[in-house]
Amino acid sequence: MEPFACYNGVMELLRIDPASSEAPYEQVRRQIAEAAAAGMLAPGHKLPTVRRLAADLGIASNTVARAYRELEADGVVETHGRGGTLVATRRIGDADAGDAAKAYVRTARTRGLSLEEAQRLVETTWLR
Repeated sequence: MEPFACYNGVMELLRIDPASSEAPYEQVRRQIAEAAAAGMLAPGHKLPTVRRLAADLGIASNTVARAYRELEADGVVETHGRGGTLVATRRIGDADAGDAAKAYVRTARTRGLSLEEAQRLVETTWLR
């Protein structure tokens, strides 16, 4: 699949692997979330319309709409009606991230995980 052009001339790679066991909507959701988390899609960046992205990727509009709905539920994007779908501008603060990390460490230790096992789980989850 060829890369698609986002608005504002930004090129991003978004590929749908039809042979993957991962559903197409989940591939779209995951790749957009990863790009936003990595800073490849800046906060406030306008995403293509559902129809445009679906056409560019050769998938159904409902597939992209579901991905966008899930991204919005996860706080990755914000939908502004006719204003379009934008990468969310709010980000977790250092204090909130620290609290979440402390809670994870407590849980991992309680369950008997080693530091290496806990890190592997974070990496595996992060890359999904």
